Amino acid sequence: MTIASILGAIVIGAVIGALGRLLLPGRQAIGLILTVVVGIVAALIGTAIAQVLGVATTDGIDWIELVMQVGLAIVGVGLVAGLKRSRV
Repeated sequence: MTIASILGAIVIGAVIGALGRLLLPGRQAIGLILTVVVGIVAALIGTAIAQVLGVATTDGIDWIELVMQVGLAIVGVGLVAGLKRSRV
């Protein structure tokens, strides 16, 4: 694992997490770092699911994979915000 791949995962995680948080209705009381972590996890799981389902990898943007990743980020942000709210 190189520094570039780690930085790439952080950037992609931030984008996926931010999109998930943006599309989730209501206010989520989680911070930026937690949003990025949820985004990274959602991106990894979404990519794995897309590969299992046989979604073809293209040279451009893989829209089906991106939709899966953002959908998982929405669920992840909702779960983390709900768990954090229940602990307070």
